[in-house]
Amino acid sequence: MNYAMSWDLDSIFPGGSHSNKLQQRMTQLDEQIIAYHQAVQAFQPEKRDTDELLTILKWNTKVSNGFEQCGSFIEALLSADVNDTKAKLLSGDLTKKIPEYQLASTIFSKKLAQIEDTTWKQWLTEPKLEDIAFRLSEIRRDGSKLLSEAEENIFSTLSLDGLNAWSQHYDTIVASITVPFTEKDGTTVELSAGQAFNKMMGDPDAAVRAALFEKWEQAWSQKADLFSDTLNHLDGFRLSTQKLHGIDNYLQEPLEYNRLKQETLETMWATIQKNKQPFVDYLTRKAQLFGNEKMKWQDQDAPVILGDLQERTYTFDEAAAFIVENFREFSPKMADFAQSAFEKSWIEAEDRSGKRPGGYCTSFPESQESRIFMTYSNSINEVATVAHELGHAFHSDNMWDLPSLNQEYAMNVAETASTFAELIVADATLKKAQTKAEKINLLDVKMQNAIAMFMNIHTRYIFENHFYRARQKGLVSAEQISEMMVDAQKESYLDSLDNYHPHFWSAKLHFFIDDVPFYNFPYTFGYLFSMGIYAVANEQGASFEDEYIALLRDTAAMTTEELAQKHLGVDLTQPDFWQAGINKVLEDVDEFMALTEDYL
Repeated sequence: MNYAMSWDLDSIFPGGSHSNKLQQRMTQLDEQIIAYHQAVQAFQPEKRDTDELLTILKWNTKVSNGFEQCGSFIEALLSADVNDTKAKLLSGDLTKKIPEYQLASTIFSKKLAQIEDTTWKQWLTEPKLEDIAFRLSEIRRDGSKLLSEAEENIFSTLSLDGLNAWSQHYDTIVASITVPFTEKDGTTVELSAGQAFNKMMGDPDAAVRAALFEKWEQAWSQKADLFSDTLNHLDGFRLSTQKLHGIDNYLQEPLEYNRLKQETLETMWATIQKNKQPFVDYLTRKAQLFGNEKMKWQDQDAPVILGDLQERTYTFDEAAAFIVENFREFSPKMADFAQSAFEKSWIEAEDRSGKRPGGYCTSFPESQESRIFMTYSNSINEVATVAHELGHAFHSDNMWDLPSLNQEYAMNVAETASTFAELIVADATLKKAQTKAEKINLLDVKMQNAIAMFMNIHTRYIFENHFYRARQKGLVSAEQISEMMVDAQKESYLDSLDNYHPHFWSAKLHFFIDDVPFYNFPYTFGYLFSMGIYAVANEQGASFEDEYIALLRDTAAMTTEELAQKHLGVDLTQPDFWQAGINKVLEDVDEFMALTEDYL
């Protein structure tokens, strides 16, 4: 098969940013928002009219799906071409519609909050509401925290040129970032941020990585003041909003969004912290294999190539075949889904200038499809990224028939499905290793994920805690932010690196997302949670498929702790579960250390 490396967006809205159908859908969205608002205004919760409640939810679904359908499309256009000015204007047009929708949702949730507890519990026993009772209770809980409708509408309106605007401003700055790179023939090219990052972290030549890292730091530091203004005002707006709502714990919002107890989060990080030394030893050993005493920041993801090993590469077509083949061993449904995604051109993988850095999977609920964005470069890491994003898409695909409210799973469990898919590919490549050097290379590739979760992501979590505390007291300078970042890196890596990345905060999109703060710990949670699922899958084989899909379908219908108890029989507030997952990773560390002993 020759799969397209550019995604098909025309099947959703033909014509890109000049699509007439997109414009028509956005106009229709205005009409649906009005209808939703009218239904909410007329709602009299004291009557306990279940059909009226379900009608409101239907309107809410039409509007929320419309926002996601249009928003995902516009975001896809901007990701594939950061210079698509028409798409930027469309993004602004869509964002302007949010306050009216949020006002209706505010009125609805506040009306639910007015219902007396006993009456509410009785109402939820209605057969038509049982399946969505958990989500309705979340909406009612959130309604109890809201201020007046007028005040909430003011927040939503000001967010357009506040929270949302600062996040969009970050994208504008990033679009101007280029990194000069001199090719072997002496010619100099300007790499986009995404191209520079991929080459800096994955090139087998240490000199290339070092030179690019220096230029990378310089490129982001030149605009540090712009980035610090953006971060200060984005999070400052968020903190002010939380304060006005009586919220003094900046973690409350992300914890509630992820349906996670703070006790669970603290137990997870504490267990990881107790087990970090072996991972430091692994990084040091890898550095020694590169001829260095300590690991350099830019070398963490560099391939370990020993002897005359020729690191295996995969064309996009080869990656597709490999993923489908190995998915099939665990889940024929997963394999068939992945095959269909490749055939329908759901993946934007082409390596070209003008694209955003990073990768993601986005959903189109009205089409009941997903699309995957990335920049593919033939490495085994990129094969893993494709598998990771297909895991997200498979998760969504198994929920399209559920009530809309029960499709709104949080990020931590979303990362579970993606990481599970990635683990399948990582272990499959290891099984195919034919030499000691190749096995070392592939073990290292697998370990890079663990280092990201236990060290890099932990760095982000520590940094964001420090920044939020400082921001509560006032503005934070670019120099202070960079110092915080280095301090966080030293704490997370146990001060084991040879150099650090001061402007990592400005180069990492996740700090500038205007949706939910702390876009970090869910990754680590998903990684370790998927370890538990993967262990069960290995024990049960193909028979686990239905159980796995059942777990995915429950991810928005209960708390994370309840999900783990129901499907895995574990208590997430206790360290045992987390330690068991870490122990599986430590087995790979031990094998890597043993295999590399002779190469020192």
